[in-house]
Amino acid sequence: MPLALTLLGLLLSLHISACCAAMDTITPGQVLFGNDKLISSNGKFALGFFRTGSKSSHNTLNWYLGIWYNKIPKLTPVWVANGDNPVTDPNNSELTISGDGGLVVLHRSDRSIIWSTRINITANNTFAMLLNSGNLVLQNSSNSSDALWQSFNYPTHAFLPGAKLGWNKINGLNSRLVSRKNSIDLAAGKYRLELDPSGANQYIFTLLNSSTPYLSSGVWNGQYFPSIPEMAGPFVVNFTFVNNDQEKYFTYNLLDETVVFHHFLDVSGRTKTFVWLEGSQDWVMTFAQPKFQCDVFAVCGPFTICNDNELQFCKCMKGFSIKSPEDWELDDRTDGCMRNTPLDCANNKTTSSLTDKFHSMPCVRLPQNGYRIEAATNADKCATVCLSNCSCTAYSYGNGGCLVWHGELFDVKQQQCDGTADTNGGTLYIRVASREEKSQKKDTRGLIIAIALALSFTALFMLAIALVIWWNKRRRYNCTSNNVEGESGIVAFRYIDLQHATKNFSEKLGEGGFGSVFKGFLHDSRTIAVKKLAGAHQGEKQFRAEVSSIGLIQHINLIKLIGFCCDNDNKLLVYEHMPNRSLDVHLFPTDTEILNWDTRYQIAIGVARGLSYLHDSCRNCIIHCDVKPQNILLSESFTPKIADFGMAKFLGRDFSRVLTTMRGTIGYLAPEWISGVPVTPKVDVYSYGMVLLEIVSGRRNANGECTASGDKDVYFPVKVARKLLEGDVESLVDPNLHGNANLAEVERVCKVACWCIQDNEFDRPTMGEVVQILEGLFELDTPPMPRLLQAIAGSSCSIADNIFTIR
Repeated sequence: MPLALTLLGLLLSLHISACCAAMDTITPGQVLFGNDKLISSNGKFALGFFRTGSKSSHNTLNWYLGIWYNKIPKLTPVWVANGDNPVTDPNNSELTISGDGGLVVLHRSDRSIIWSTRINITANNTFAMLLNSGNLVLQNSSNSSDALWQSFNYPTHAFLPGAKLGWNKINGLNSRLVSRKNSIDLAAGKYRLELDPSGANQYIFTLLNSSTPYLSSGVWNGQYFPSIPEMAGPFVVNFTFVNNDQEKYFTYNLLDETVVFHHFLDVSGRTKTFVWLEGSQDWVMTFAQPKFQCDVFAVCGPFTICNDNELQFCKCMKGFSIKSPEDWELDDRTDGCMRNTPLDCANNKTTSSLTDKFHSMPCVRLPQNGYRIEAATNADKCATVCLSNCSCTAYSYGNGGCLVWHGELFDVKQQQCDGTADTNGGTLYIRVASREEKSQKKDTRGLIIAIALALSFTALFMLAIALVIWWNKRRRYNCTSNNVEGESGIVAFRYIDLQHATKNFSEKLGEGGFGSVFKGFLHDSRTIAVKKLAGAHQGEKQFRAEVSSIGLIQHINLIKLIGFCCDNDNKLLVYEHMPNRSLDVHLFPTDTEILNWDTRYQIAIGVARGLSYLHDSCRNCIIHCDVKPQNILLSESFTPKIADFGMAKFLGRDFSRVLTTMRGTIGYLAPEWISGVPVTPKVDVYSYGMVLLEIVSGRRNANGECTASGDKDVYFPVKVARKLLEGDVESLVDPNLHGNANLAEVERVCKVACWCIQDNEFDRPTMGEVVQILEGLFELDTPPMPRLLQAIAGSSCSIADNIFTIR
């Protein structure tokens, strides 16, 4: 009996130890293993052992000690301790405080070290705590304010709010981001992001084994990095760059701690920013840099072609195959491709029938490390020079003369053959073995014979199908002189006709998240705007149905849809052309005509009427989701017409797609976009309120400066709310109007705008109510300042304290 009580007491003590370890702190003598976790006091972060959810190439599961978002069902690590040394059994590994006071991960069986903080201290009174920021801190219990070690100083791939990316000038510590190897192997990958070690106040993207950057942010200008003008906000974070005698770093903080914000350097060498949407239970990407995946150096590895317009953006060159298919499936393509057949030259073949050949790849960005051959004055001589050297793998001949490449080829990017390619573009001739060409010809010959035999048995059947297809295409697309007009009055254009109408899409009017817009002319000399949709993957029948439904929507303040084209993967929409372009061109400082107040007021009413029609008068409520000056077009008489309405239809009503592609317009997004509340028409009301403020001021809401008197009105909506309370709206009017504005209308517009941008969507008016207010049918009370604006108003204008602006 005493023995049983002793064992029971021992079990209870072990249970108590495990419970203690599951809080936010580890003290000497406590251990964390198996399913034990540390959880920050706010519940936002957890630390423990986790696995990446798949088996590694060694057919064993990788387990890591790391930190992740505790309340998010999708495992999202933000820091990894033993990325280069995973364990296979978390029950045989433990996190504890060693005898010298440092943190260590040990094998429980032989007590060998898997990972440690590797700090030179000798103390037995240390403890480790997981802070609310996601920072794991090792402290001395006698002086808890002094961090002996912290995970924020040793980030892996993620950049958490409050962390510092930069240099400690005292001890030389460089805090930088390093990508992971792939989606399940969390060892260090190929790419890193760090402050420029040359001393420039910028951060650079480099390969881990190289100091040459493939992208830089540009030098900090006191407000933002030039390559990221979106940082000028407004945004849900505020940014800070510090450079003093002790350290130089870049950091950011969240204005709303309830937002879950994930910024990291991904496997393919891009930094990406995601926000967790509670309503859809998913991460939504709001930003990526570089903007295009193929701008990351060697992202596809050697002997590949990168194409930003393809979902699978990497593919092997002709005569090559994927070197490691397993890694490609895990998003790591940096090993690239390898030859299917060794070069004849490399095999010391001298027979003339076994001479290496060249395969041409037109319209590509050429590799950067080419050698110029001055003596080769034509393409044939350039090819001969390359063939004469076994190490030569490719050549190109063009305006720059003869260029040859030796060894592996990196960074080849597919470009459009429309005359808009970069100056370093051209045709690349890749060297392949003659046996490779013969093998391909043999395979092609066999395939042709097989197809011919099959056709001989099914000739009549195939002929009948061909006739049916030909007849249907002629009936639907016969528009050499007249394009087909459907029941809704929407014209079905052929792709070739739109190519001719736009002169092969040569005159671009603009580009947005849904695609590029080009100017064109129909046979009757009518000017049109042709939008090439990006990301529309429906079948033809579904696309036609959605076009028809959009075509039925007719309103004087909505852009008119003239027609469409659905030709395989090419999906285009044809709109009436607006000669006065978009509203932003006239509002913000340019060389165009300044809009007078009467025109601005009528534009405000017209846009409200258009949105009210979309919300209330269509058979199904249409939420625009991207109301901004760029999407408000102006006719010859400056009648406003809303563009891009109904675009969510072509993306499967996936509103997160709209947010993902809304690069640079996040200042118009309602707070519920970030918090994850289901989207309602009130998101358009919020965006419309922001547009109203810009119509009044003639300036972007985010562009503000502190006055000499110390005025804190950096963010313009704050100034509007204050001036309304003070009864001074005249100071809000665009100075380009020189005081020529109806102040009663100005006050009315400002009140409407401030009611529209209230935090709670139920406090915002409907667009129908907005129309009635602007038309003077009833008056509004002075609106309260939104909670978010109150936070801004309470901030300081100094570089150290100012929030909601780039610092």
